[in-house]
Amino acid sequence: MDLRQQIGEISESLTATERKLASALLADYPFAGLEPIQTLAEKTHISAPTITRFIQKLGCNGYQDFQRRLIGELKEGQQSPVELRRRTKPIGSGFLEGYLNSTSLLLQQVSKAVTEAQFNRVCALTADKKRAVYLIGGRISDTVMEYLGRHLRQIRRDVYHMPPDPEVWPEYLLRMRSQDILIMMDFRRYDPRLEKLAGMAARERGSQVIVITDKWLSPIARHATEVLALPIESGTAWDSSCGAVALVEAMISHVSEQDWEATRNRIGQWDGFRLDQEMDE
Repeated sequence: MDLRQQIGEISESLTATERKLASALLADYPFAGLEPIQTLAEKTHISAPTITRFIQKLGCNGYQDFQRRLIGELKEGQQSPVELRRRTKPIGSGFLEGYLNSTSLLLQQVSKAVTEAQFNRVCALTADKKRAVYLIGGRISDTVMEYLGRHLRQIRRDVYHMPPDPEVWPEYLLRMRSQDILIMMDFRRYDPRLEKLAGMAARERGSQVIVITDKWLSPIARHATEVLALPIESGTAWDSSCGAVALVEAMISHVSEQDWEATRNRIGQWDGFRLDQEMDE
């Protein structure tokens, strides 16, 4: 269990001051905890001894041990397939069955990582036609965001899948309004350009940023109003996107049901304009 999960586990037993500290740490996790203890004390208006007592409740032997664990989590979040392969054992015979079994367990973890309340909030924002929706992902995960965008465009208007070229991002930033949302997907070996984009969207345009990431948390999380931290470890050299795809498909279905009559009419009009409709017939 990482420190972020541990903080959540002990939240019920914390004092009011400790809950304030926990909120500050989680709001900018893990970076807030990498500050010197005096800096953290000044920012949170909580004394250094109180911070130390809180750290000890997490099983850490002092603030330095706490920071070592945070740094370890950061390093784990940057591991390549080559580094992951060194830590895994081959599945062996019956590879497909073994892999699918591990995938099934991973999918079960998604419902624990994302609460029903959070899922409903994100879907409500995505379905709100007063808001434009902007989508972008990392080197690999952008294919999942493109998939989400293709479906959302059939459900509602004002959905924009941003291209990977940062040179054209200013055009999209200039379109964004304060009520709009930017949904981003970024898994470990994070793309630093996306963190800068998230910062500009939140700071300069006032848009809400939603990030779909992993348990180590993309740096985008510091700018996000909603952080959906998914399990991705497959037990092989390669992280799995199956949880992300399942979450996106659930979003597509749920958003389409928010106003099914409007969705049905739009799909009907969409199909009527398809250029290849004669080929389908």
